[in-house]
Amino acid sequence: MSEGIILNPEDRAAVLVEALPYIQEYYGQTVVVKYGGNAMINEELKDAVIRDIVLLSLVGVRVVVVHGGGPEISGMLKKIGKESRFVKGLRYTDRETMDVVQMILCGKVNKDLVALLEKAGGQGVGLGGMDGGLFSARRLTDPDGTDYGYVGEITDVNPKPVADMLNAGYIPVVSSVARGVDDDTNYNINADTAAAKLAIALKARKLILLTDVRGLLRDPKDDSTLIHSLKVSEVPVLVKEGVISGGMIPKVECCVEAVRNGVERANIQDGRVKHSILMELLSTAGVGTMLH
Repeated sequence: MSEGIILNPEDRAAVLVEALPYIQEYYGQTVVVKYGGNAMINEELKDAVIRDIVLLSLVGVRVVVVHGGGPEISGMLKKIGKESRFVKGLRYTDRETMDVVQMILCGKVNKDLVALLEKAGGQGVGLGGMDGGLFSARRLTDPDGTDYGYVGEITDVNPKPVADMLNAGYIPVVSSVARGVDDDTNYNINADTAAAKLAIALKARKLILLTDVRGLLRDPKDDSTLIHSLKVSEVPVLVKEGVISGGMIPKVECCVEAVRNGVERANIQDGRVKHSILMELLSTAGVGTMLH
């Protein structure tokens, strides 16, 4: 159903009735949404995501939003004459870049999202990854000695600040930065990883990673080869076959870690599809690739 179609009262009622068992299934349950990609840039998509989240919250789903902000960070770095540099797909983060990351993620992006939720009728509250000891991290190191700068790997999650906000009826909006435990610094954290770790700590029912592809495809050039459902035990074979490769590997790894640590289902789905969150949670359609 595309926007702009006017439903008659009977059809509108039928849509709501179809959603009822799904609302009942997720009522009181926690869902963590990693928000990023085109859905965060395109105004129409952004509006759809925000309204999805507010609607879910109003029908009793405990929604947590974890966000990055790559394009905004790149834009600010460009403004100050600093080139964005990536190492193995991760943003190389020197001290100056870390200052920009913290300013953009904990400041502009986080507060803009809170404002959009409020405007749509929700109650948003912004949390930086350092607030209340939410995320603790140490410097990310590779066996081969690759240097990522101030990029961290999460060592501990304290879910209490987020749980307290959920219990008070708010929609927590969490930025993907962390306080260092090995140095007097803050770290830049991959938002997919932060979302997965937080979903585990909150004992979430579902993790949703919004991305710019339909999901996991057997053939990256053919959308019709979408893998709708995947057991975590099947992942190693698909990695070996090359079906899971490149930037999809870390996303799948996040989902596998979440499911193996108690999250019932984890989805990689297309944030470019309007209302994909509602389609996944409150309809028979489902979207993307679900790992379980």
